[in-house]
Amino acid sequence: MPRPGPWLRLTALFAALAVLVAVVSGAASLGTAHRVLAALALPPLLALVVSALTFHRRLLAPSLSTLVLFGIAALVTAPGLHLALAAIAFAAALVLVAVTYRGEPAPAASWRDYVTLTKPRIMSLLLITGLCGMFVADRGVPSASLIAVAMTGLALACGGASALNHVLDRDIDKLMGKRTRARPLAAERMPASRALEFGLTLSAFSFVLLASFVNVLTATLALVGNLFYVLVYTRWLKRSTPQNIVIGGAAGAVPPLVGWAAVTGNLTLPAFWLFLIVFLWTPPHFWALALLIRRDYEAARIPMLPVVRGERETTRQILLYAAVLVAATVLPVVWGPLGFVYLGAALLLGGAFLWLAFALRRETTPRRAAVLFHFSLLYLALLFAAMAVDPLL
Repeated sequence: MPRPGPWLRLTALFAALAVLVAVVSGAASLGTAHRVLAALALPPLLALVVSALTFHRRLLAPSLSTLVLFGIAALVTAPGLHLALAAIAFAAALVLVAVTYRGEPAPAASWRDYVTLTKPRIMSLLLITGLCGMFVADRGVPSASLIAVAMTGLALACGGASALNHVLDRDIDKLMGKRTRARPLAAERMPASRALEFGLTLSAFSFVLLASFVNVLTATLALVGNLFYVLVYTRWLKRSTPQNIVIGGAAGAVPPLVGWAAVTGNLTLPAFWLFLIVFLWTPPHFWALALLIRRDYEAARIPMLPVVRGERETTRQILLYAAVLVAATVLPVVWGPLGFVYLGAALLLGGAFLWLAFALRRETTPRRAAVLFHFSLLYLALLFAAMAVDPLL
């Protein structure tokens, strides 16, 4: 039986280290710091349990034992017994680490395939919205160290979610044309277990990094966006309703909230305007792409709007959402911190977006759909750049 890959072994080592730190901090009576340090062991332990439930069944007993013992230790308040149970949990974690090294080594995957799993082009746009959210929240330039840590944590969350998306979609990726058939799992260049381990590791380390060096709210928001994209959108909505991208778009709208919370430690009304803008931008952006690859979605039996309702209804919805989106971009000026520099950019970019949506509605051709799709990417990037620049001028 092949042993877990390097990502899962790394996760197991970190989990054991985190449990050890919890034991030492408990013995030193560090109080609140002990509880915070102990909480950091939970994400990697949960990642190990999920991996055991899916691909590595022999890890189930040691991973569950470690998690349960660690949980019992957290619930027991008697100092001596609490410390003893935590020490037993650490011993169980060491056993877990040893088990991850048992078995035949599996073939190594290409680093290029690991990069592909993170969907770097999508991630780059998410990072832009998250970074600009930090500038808006700060009304200036945040510290370089905070930017570096927050964006690294957000990148880990986005990359982890994308890798898990590859795992769940590997069956339909084989049916959706050359664009997806060449992906690492669909092309069978990498086993699904490796991609799962990679995605779980990135997700767990994202939470640990953000909770340790930014704040718990930022870490929680990144994790919620990750889980919503993987479980709600990919696992459920995508295959069950033509409104999949409308509801599922909430996942892609989380990065501005992550950036805002990283700077302020809270969420106020202006942060939700940024969320709303990305949320409303997602359907027209994605439906323009869906018009281009409608046959691929038909082949995979994915109920995207052009497949279920046809092109005319899709273009009507695109125009409707574009109009509401442009109206929503004014809100950060009326009830928020942004001024006329941003407003001018929002109206100019919004006018172009509406014109392209109207042109697609009037004449639905692949060329017009492609133009709208590519412009929508530029639109969101420039809009958020204008948000970041506005407080500086």
